[in-house]
Amino acid sequence: MIEKKKTLVGTVIGKLGQKTVKVLVETSSFYQKYGKIFTRRKKYLVHSEENIKMGSRVIIAPDRPFSKRKSFKVLKVLK
Repeated sequence: MIEKKKTLVGTVIGKLGQKTVKVLVETSSFYQKYGKIFTRRKKYLVHSEENIKMGSRVIIAPDRPFSKRKSFKVLKVLK
């Protein structure tokens, strides 16, 4: 059975080493009690085989652990 992985879309905010980039993922939610929309931000260390520039939008997905803190991989560069 093929398992569908959850993908996330984020922005590259840093480059660490040759094959690691730091990606900021923002998700918006609605707070029912106060009627406000709030944004949550989370940073991921992501494995990347290609050379990606800072500010690029990327699609990432969970994968096997590459290191202690790096367990996501870049699937596609959007722009």
